[in-house]
Amino acid sequence: MKLSARNQLKGKIINIQKGAVNSIITLDIGGGNIITSTISCNAVDELGLEIGSDAYAVIKATSVMIGIDE
Repeated sequence: MKLSARNQLKGKIINIQKGAVNSIITLDIGGGNIITSTISCNAVDELGLEIGSDAYAVIKATSVMIGIDE
């Protein structure tokens, strides 16, 4: 897989919460870090996503915000 996005985080799917139209995918990328993504149910089926499968979180953004606790 070659993509222009530089932020590609490999992990293992630990949960798939299916809704009527969208599904929430939970990906464990190691070190206690978890990423969730909302994608269409069609995408879940087309990609053959299953709990325990390896997958990538691909993050492509034109801006990144930084915040701090008050």
